[in-house]
Amino acid sequence: MIGARQEIIAIGRGRGSNTIGPVSLATDITAAMNRLGPFEPRPRLAVAVSGGADSMALAILMRDWVRQRDGSATALVVDHGLRAASAGEARTTLERLTGLGIPAVFLSIGTLTHGSALAERARIARYEILGQACREAGILHLLLGHHAADQMETLAMRMLRGSGPHGLACMSAIRETASLRILRPMLGIEPAQLKQFLTARGVEWVEDPSNRDTRALRSRLRQRLGAISPNETGLTLAIATAGASRARDEAETAAELAHRATIRPEGFAMVSAGPIGAAALARLVQTIGGSAYPPGPAQIAGLAADPRPATIAGVRILPAGRFGNGMLIVREEAAIAAPIEASSGTVWDNRFRIHTPNGRPEGVQIGKLGSDAARFRDGSDLPSAVLRTLPALRFDKILVAVPHLRYASSDDVARITLMFAPRRPLGGACFVPAI
Repeated sequence: MIGARQEIIAIGRGRGSNTIGPVSLATDITAAMNRLGPFEPRPRLAVAVSGGADSMALAILMRDWVRQRDGSATALVVDHGLRAASAGEARTTLERLTGLGIPAVFLSIGTLTHGSALAERARIARYEILGQACREAGILHLLLGHHAADQMETLAMRMLRGSGPHGLACMSAIRETASLRILRPMLGIEPAQLKQFLTARGVEWVEDPSNRDTRALRSRLRQRLGAISPNETGLTLAIATAGASRARDEAETAAELAHRATIRPEGFAMVSAGPIGAAALARLVQTIGGSAYPPGPAQIAGLAADPRPATIAGVRILPAGRFGNGMLIVREEAAIAAPIEASSGTVWDNRFRIHTPNGRPEGVQIGKLGSDAARFRDGSDLPSAVLRTLPALRFDKILVAVPHLRYASSDDVARITLMFAPRRPLGGACFVPAI
């Protein structure tokens, strides 16, 4: 019999049932979910389910967790379309989930092709389709089945790539996007425990052959590290310690940004005068540029210590001019994405989400204002560098609306709205370690 204090520590570390005595997997998950809350009354969750043991176990655990709270959990099954058998495996997974009383939705990507950076392209496409499904269903929380062994593999990969201290914190238990909370409640749990959980309940799972493909670094590391227990070696605790340090640093960065920076709905930022933390400037550049990742420390350190006009990672840093003594962080016009059809829910340039209340306006495209900015200079206090980057709507190359300047040629296009929704919001949850 372990004492109360020992039991709390065991729950925090997420050890398997063979090492924690009376503490069950369900109790581990409940403790993890408590740390990831609070949740709304009657919480609605989505679980990304590949069909493997990890995500199948998570789907069952979340089914039970929401039932106790009068909520709901929906499984989202993604077929990447990269293997001939993948569609059949996805359908089998759907049948297994519905048989377990778990509502499931089939999502097909269908646009991926084999080639360079396939894993990265597949990951981005997967998150995009999962995020879209959650938005359409009004779900705020997406749960992923990453566990302690995944953390250990991530740690090994980042060490091989020379990551700094923040990278060695590995995956966060919470990541926030503009419309979604991505949660990983199993980062302290080992995969053997999840398979034992399914086996005890007679639940089958899919073994993805790509996990054994030694051409991928993660697969090679998985084979080499397979016999190592992250919890027993102390790696889980070491990762969590690095995560706690990262969380403190990110909290300080968030406080600095709240004090120093203002984000404008037109998609640019104003920063007060003087040196700024390198992490804070990197976050600003990432947000305004709509990038998936921030610029590296070597790129940003000199500019942070001595802010001055520059172009970096798809943004321009300019004197604030009429806005004060500080600097402006503006999208670089030359880096802006090409025009696309103005479909509701679409994100253009990885920064602006389109909303068309009357359905898709036939033939209307969204792109940068560009040289048409000259028409609005006398009526706007925005500098030319900002005006030219504003999103604009055109029909057959004729300018019909610039929502941020309240210009529209008809009532139909006047109802179209654009929200600044970059890939990574400037604010949000700081890094949350697994323990």
